[in-house]
This record gives sequence, C-alpha cells and structure tokens, in this order.
Amino acid sequence: MRIAIIGADGQLGTDLPAFFPDDRVLPLLWPSFDITKRVAAGRTLAGLKPDVVINTAAFHRVDECEDAVETAFEVNAFAVRDLARLCRDLGAVLVHFSTDYVFDGRKRKPYVEDDRPGPLNVYAASKLAGEFFVQASAERYFLIRTCGLYGSAGCREKGKNFVETMLHLAESGRRPIRVVEDQVVTPTSTVELAARVAALVRTDAFGLYHLTNEGACSWFEFARAIFDLSGRRADLEPVDSAAFGAKARRPAYSVLENRRLNALGIPPFSPWKDALAAYLEGY
Repeated sequence: MRIAIIGADGQLGTDLPAFFPDDRVLPLLWPSFDITKRVAAGRTLAGLKPDVVINTAAFHRVDECEDAVETAFEVNAFAVRDLARLCRDLGAVLVHFSTDYVFDGRKRKPYVEDDRPGPLNVYAASKLAGEFFVQASAERYFLIRTCGLYGSAGCREKGKNFVETMLHLAESGRRPIRVVEDQVVTPTSTVELAARVAALVRTDAFGLYHLTNEGACSWFEFARAIFDLSGRRADLEPVDSAAFGAKARRPAYSVLENRRLNALGIPPFSPWKDALAAYLEGY
C-alpha cells in the first residue's frame, strides 16, 4: 500500500512508519503540505496516489482555541471536510484523529463510541465538527478518538509532551509542581496507538473507534507515576481545575472504552502504567 502520513514529523506521525515496513510511506510535512490549502493539498495527493491518508494534523492548543475560534475550526473542521472529500474522490481510505474532549465528563464511566458527545470548549467543538464532516464526506474512513498522547518525538505544536514536561520540571528543581487531580483520563502511548492504527487499516471495518491504553488516572496520578517509575523526586502538589486557572473548560472524566477495537480481535492495549514504564525505559 501507499500510505500518506500528514504530520509525519509529529508525535504520532513519527511512530507510524515503523508499523508499515512493507508499504510505501509518503511523509507530508507542514508547511510544505498544509491541509488548510485545499487546492495545493489536492494537487499533491492526486500526484501521490495514496491508498491510505493518515491525518495527524490539528490545532490542539486547547486554551488558545478559546480566542482563536476561526483558526480552530479552519484546521480541525473545514480542512478536514476538504480532506475527506479529496480522499473520497481519490478512492483513498482516510484515517483521522479526534479527542476524548468531545465528551462532557458527566457519565463517570468509560465512554463508548455510541455515547452522545457534549463538547465543553472551542477545541472540542471544532474536533467534533471535523468528525461530522468525515462521516458525511468520506466513503471509507477510520475515525479515531484518543486521549493523553505522549511519544518519543514530543509534540511539535505544544512543545514537550506531559511526561517530558514533568521530568523537566523535576530536573529543574521547581517547587511545587502543581497538577490537576479532578480530571480523569487515560494516558496513551503513541507507539501503542500507531501499532493499532496499522492493524486497523488492514481491515475493512471502517467507522468510529476509541483507541487508548487501558485503565484511568487523574493527571496528578499520572505525574506521580512518572516520578515513581523514573526514580525522580519531586514536590508534587494536587490542585483542582479552578485553582489551575485554565481558560478552557475540560471534562472531569473522559476515559474511553476500546469496545469496537476489542471486538475485532486486534491485540489489546497495555495498561497505561505498563506503557508508561516502557516509554521511560527508553527515554
């Protein structure tokens, strides 16, 4: 297969090629490839003739989205609409990523694919709009919601991922390190996510999927596990969301259940703490 990866130098995009060893991987990097430039993007994809297009591009600085509403929707919704139409016209499968933040967190048990979304912030609303466009415009697609990504490449748009940020703060001697304890998520390894994406695209079981590591923790518990597993000492202080003062509202609970993936018989994700330990071994 010919696999075009949009954002191939990003946190997830960097890990994907290793899971397509027998395929032709076509890396597409910003700014030379910009999904908001519909005509140029279409010309490039038409020339490449991909069988699969994996889109990892997004505007996901959550608090900035509150002020940059037009940019959030341009990147996360309207460009995704155009990309879905391009893939349909080219006969390519589209793989697109969404977020646990499309839910409002009131359920308090893992969300499945059929649960009704309820976005609390601009970022989440723009990503949900992108989901709707994929479902309306693409003929063959894998729409993947995931959560709390961290990988060896870091996050180009945000800078360091959460694990790197915590380790950097500990090494700098910052005291205290304040982390929210009233938001429950599932930290997810990009290596494990990439492996499941590669397995999915070799099926014809198209549709919406939740893909995360197994289990759940608060961001505070995640930070504590990072320090415990890495052997670093840190002055860690739990705070609530109100005290943290973030501009955008986050769901208090956004754990996802991998129900559809597990039904396919694809090897399950590891528990989040095991995946974190594996990541830290190679850090």
